[in-house]
Amino acid sequence: MSANIYSIESLLVGTHYRSNTAEGEIVSAEKHPKGVWYGSNCESYLVEIRQGVGDYVWRTLAVSVA
Repeated sequence: MSANIYSIESLLVGTHYRSNTAEGEIVSAEKHPKGVWYGSNCESYLVEIRQGVGDYVWRTLAVSVA
């Protein structure tokens, strides 16, 4: 028996993102280089969101790892 192993980054890519200032598909994700702190059970990720043709924005989001 084998198990599929996924990274948080690979699970975020392709996910729909919506906030008050941006909406679209996450096209890339990486651990935040500055390690923004959201809580003791969270990791921060820097994600690139495609909002439309040629329109990309970056956002920081928290992922619970508890």
